[in-house]
Amino acid sequence: PVMEGKSVLFKKFAGVNCIDLCVDCPDKDKLIELVQQLAPSFGGINLEDIQGPDCFYVEDRLKDIMPVPVFHDDQHGTAIVCLAGLINALKIAKKDIADIKIVCNGAGAAGIACMKLIQVYGAKKDNCFICDTKGVIYPGRPKGMNDFK
Repeated sequence: PVMEGKSVLFKKFAGVNCIDLCVDCPDKDKLIELVQQLAPSFGGINLEDIQGPDCFYVEDRLKDIMPVPVFHDDQHGTAIVCLAGLINALKIAKKDIADIKIVCNGAGAAGIACMKLIQVYGAKKDNCFICDTKGVIYPGRPKGMNDFK
């Protein structure tokens, strides 16, 4: 029911007709091929529930090859809502984003996307920290890293 609900939200708030199309394709390259083959039928693609770090690879590759917009909801939908909450908190606290320290507990698709968007909005990179199951992520950390962390 989650995907059907999102379809309703797209229609209600953006006037966009959409359908949920669920596929069982654990191979990221086969998924890319499948979505590419569906491109002529759709004006945009909203990806959902692709685990990190595969989600970054799938989205980047599809953005390169697709003639329609590609959006990964787990990353960008969460990041937009997170930034909206942060903007409101900053207004209430009368603080500037460049002056605060931000810690994100979780380095999956949503956590990384949130931190990227928060930095685009104006947070200083040196004031942003992401933690995962191995601790704080930092350049050169030997354990638990991938290309996207």
